[in-house]
Amino acid sequence: MGWRTRLATRGPYLWYRTGAALARAVPPGLAPTVATVGALAYQRRMHEQRAMAKRHLRRSHGPSLAGRALDREVRRLFASYARYWMESARIPGTSPAHLDADTSYEGLEHLERALAAGKGVIMALPHLGGWDYGGAWFAAVGRYPVTVVVEPVEPPELLAWFTALRRSVGLEIVPLGADAATTVLRRLRSGGVVGLLSDRDILGTGAEVEFFGERTTLPSGPATLAFRTGAAILPTAVYFTGRRGHHGVVRPPIPVQRMGRFGDDSARVTQLVANELEALIRRAPSQWHLLQPNWPSDRELVWLG
Repeated sequence: MGWRTRLATRGPYLWYRTGAALARAVPPGLAPTVATVGALAYQRRMHEQRAMAKRHLRRSHGPSLAGRALDREVRRLFASYARYWMESARIPGTSPAHLDADTSYEGLEHLERALAAGKGVIMALPHLGGWDYGGAWFAAVGRYPVTVVVEPVEPPELLAWFTALRRSVGLEIVPLGADAATTVLRRLRSGGVVGLLSDRDILGTGAEVEFFGERTTLPSGPATLAFRTGAAILPTAVYFTGRRGHHGVVRPPIPVQRMGRFGDDSARVTQLVANELEALIRRAPSQWHLLQPNWPSDRELVWLG
């Protein structure tokens, strides 16, 4: 393998490692400004991601968002995404006291009641705001055992680095794949908390739902796991507030009852999850860090372009 090929293969890993080192070196007071400046430079070069951001923002805001207003929201979205990465890189050096001081929550009583039932909790999240920061708060301050299923990334050393980063703040990380279900079922049956990013069907095996007024598929994992274990499904999000703050929202449990065929029940519950995710995203659309195709019409645009 030549040096060009090796560099292309390891490039993402080296880029993230370098970026994380720089993020940790920035003084706390300057971190938000540095993230914003970096986001402006980044978004100008990422044409495909900008196109996806515009489509998703028009879905979450409504089709009337256009022109300069749409461009302004795109800039806000990329600034939010840069803040997410800046904070994620700096979390390992953040004390529990600072995590707690920068975080507020509503709806924790839903989590407490579900944990008291002893059948585990599935926190269904969108790619919104500071979900890694929220996970660190849950693990370090809330003292909740949290298992998170993550998307595999290439090269493998990048996945290993991401996993080590998140484990350092007390999260158990399980890469999405054939072995993930066994680990997740074990955690739920022992009464643990599992976090599932549920607004993107990475494997393409999910249930068909209506999401922001258009048909697509979303992961049916939350519904399937709830049926198999009796775990509660709690829609959850962690929003950025101000320059340093975070506000978590834990919604009431989604009704999970068997009413007919398994496939029909799974689709029905997944639609309820989609409805809740829509509501959470609409509270802060510019914090929705989804820059990939998520509907069939998005993929058609990519293929044609």
